[in-house]
Amino acid sequence: MQIVFGIDFGTTNSALSVYRNGKVEVVAVDGSDRAGELMRSVLYFNEENEIFAGQEAIRQYVGDGAAGRFMQSIKTFLPNTSFESTEIFGKRYTIDDLVAIILKKIKVRGEAHVGCPVESVVLGRPVVFSTDAGKDAVAEKRLEKAARKAGFKNVWFQYEPVAAALAFEETLQKGQERIVFIGDFGGGTSDFSVIRVKGGDFARSDRRSDVLSLGGLYVAGDKFDSQIMWDKVAHHFGRYARYTTMGKDDWVSIPKSIIYTLCQWHRIPLLRARKTRELIRVIKGSTDDRRAIGHLENIINDNFGFFLFQAIEKAKCDLSDREQTRIRFTERDLCINEELGKSEFETLNADNFQQIASCIDEVVARSGLLPAQIDTVFLTGGTSRIPHIRELFAERFGRDKLEQRDAFTSVVHGLGSSVPLFVC
Repeated sequence: MQIVFGIDFGTTNSALSVYRNGKVEVVAVDGSDRAGELMRSVLYFNEENEIFAGQEAIRQYVGDGAAGRFMQSIKTFLPNTSFESTEIFGKRYTIDDLVAIILKKIKVRGEAHVGCPVESVVLGRPVVFSTDAGKDAVAEKRLEKAARKAGFKNVWFQYEPVAAALAFEETLQKGQERIVFIGDFGGGTSDFSVIRVKGGDFARSDRRSDVLSLGGLYVAGDKFDSQIMWDKVAHHFGRYARYTTMGKDDWVSIPKSIIYTLCQWHRIPLLRARKTRELIRVIKGSTDDRRAIGHLENIINDNFGFFLFQAIEKAKCDLSDREQTRIRFTERDLCINEELGKSEFETLNADNFQQIASCIDEVVARSGLLPAQIDTVFLTGGTSRIPHIRELFAERFGRDKLEQRDAFTSVVHGLGSSVPLFVC
């Protein structure tokens, strides 16, 4: 009996499925209940050289008073060729080393569930790691290397929206055929496919002719959070602060590069560079908003960026079922209590929504079909719950064609369903 894992290594969350005896099971990897089916894709290194992953990493990070080194959104660095390695408490880690730690944690928990070693895995990958073909290839190679470092001997890749389509296919009656538009909205990327599915068609090993088109872009959940940070929160950290340079009377704005970096939660640790800290210290000495620059120093020194972005994400999620919410966060003498409305959120993210809409239209056009020829629109991923995202699809395909279920586990279930495509 061959057992193969399906692993959805995501920007925000990761998940595991098990394929055995022709059946697929989604397995808890970060707890024994349904919520444990998702593991946060985060790592925490403490000063004793202990490494924690998932919810355990968050607990330890909080328990240690935000000391140590906390890492998140690691997946976004896979295509970044300028990121070769990072030093953590005297030890150097490559990007594939970091990913391998998470994959190994998932592998160990999966093996404990099945009761034996597992050497084969189908890994999900976005349609677009990078629009640069070379960087896209680098990202996949790094992910494969990480899987092998984690102990897998056989590694295959499946596009995440295709995996979601296979999960949807299992819900169809035998012989029932549909042309489906898949929208997989993650933390880092939004991926799309148009695919032909057929109920009871699980045994066919070659599905390439069924995939009519693929597409994707780097606009997803994290990008919406970053936009909220930029427009609603960054002023608390000096976005509009000015300062004078030595020997000059003219006021200049704080470098935008600092605020841009601050607005990307996974890049905040980069502000800990010595030159950047020294520049912020100089700015603080002659700024017209010393309080805000003090908050900027604190978020860098005290590592509370992760918790601030959790508050931002919560506000974003609140707007899925209400018209108004507030971004609330308190740390030291910083007290954020910003109102955010659904219409304002949509206005702030108008460009992001337009990029998604354009990509949807391009994927449909490449399929050679008209929107009316799409039978079903299947949406998955947490960001697919944003009302305006759903409205983009309703406008193009009709509200009655929209389906959404198992928003966080459809892809990983489909990765398990993909096993027969690779294993005879």
